[in-house]
Amino acid sequence: MTELPEWARRLDLSPHPEGGWYRETWRSDLTVPQSALPPDYSGPRSAGTAILFLLMPGQQSAWHTVRSAELWLYHSGSPLILEMGPEQSGAATHLLGADILDGQQPQLVVPPGHWQRARPRDNEPTLVSCIVVPGFDFADFSLAAPSD
Repeated sequence: MTELPEWARRLDLSPHPEGGWYRETWRSDLTVPQSALPPDYSGPRSAGTAILFLLMPGQQSAWHTVRSAELWLYHSGSPLILEMGPEQSGAATHLLGADILDGQQPQLVVPPGHWQRARPRDNEPTLVSCIVVPGFDFADFSLAAPSD
């Protein structure tokens, strides 16, 4: 499945640099000054941000890190396989989804600076939200170098 389904087109998503599709849905009006943030932030940040994030079957996000903590929330479709850890090698695998009795979790936290990547488990799209605190800024986002 390569074409976005009609319900996904209605969400007005754009391609994400890590792979998949996204749209920012919220950016806090509250700004955290740089002096209140850890020293590795390059400037002030919104207190929080949120996006919708969609991965189609066969898509996988690239390994990446975000300086801030991320709260992932499951909405619909295939459960999402989310790998995360301080390093790419040895990253733990988690399953984000609605079937709690089957070991899925409806929300997961990716700690600040952890490597992560995601992919749908099954052959259907996965829709999740990601809330970032302090708010997301592309200055805080790093993609892993492509492997040879």
